[in-house]
Amino acid sequence: MLEPVGVRTWNGISLPTPGTFTIDAAHTTVGFVARHLMVTQVRGRFEQVEGRIDVADDPLRSRASAVISTASIVTGADDRDAHLRSADFLDVDLFPTMTFTSREIVADSDAKWAMVDGRLVRRRRGAGRFTVIGDLTIKSITRPVTLHLTIDGVTPDPWGGERLALSANGEIDREDYDMTWNVALEAGGWLVSQKIQIEIRAQAVRTS
Repeated sequence: MLEPVGVRTWNGISLPTPGTFTIDAAHTTVGFVARHLMVTQVRGRFEQVEGRIDVADDPLRSRASAVISTASIVTGADDRDAHLRSADFLDVDLFPTMTFTSREIVADSDAKWAMVDGRLVRRRRGAGRFTVIGDLTIKSITRPVTLHLTIDGVTPDPWGGERLALSANGEIDREDYDMTWNVALEAGGWLVSQKIQIEIRAQAVRTS
């Protein structure tokens, strides 16, 4: 079976050929997960995101950037969303956007040994997975962040274009970005977790 135009094989991984991809916001979710009362997960997302991925000839020299509207935060509760937009958290009136810019990409190599047809062979479980190190800026405060990236696929679309799908996960400490509001619980612990999990599911369209 022929590979779609614009796809190459690199270290056994299907990757796009060099070029620029623009984030398709309608098919991209920038989400997060926080703990409430120490036990319950609360999920949210940002509904407005712009970004680009510049795929280099050497995939490890590729770069990505994104701009996210802080006011577009949605968690499914109007009162909570309003509080998250306030000065206690994102302070969207003063800081209408947050940004991410990648600095380094490393290919994961968590190889494992497996028995195949009676022989011990090395199996690469990290194929298609990378670690991306970049700078995340929230409320004009920039801190490094590490994202664990998976290339989900490269495919043509029905309109003659080409799309790149990827997933990424990471963790930040919200207090690093001057979001320190909290309430102590009588039983111990805090109302809102300090650590926030990042969950990204993105689709991007080739523009060059």
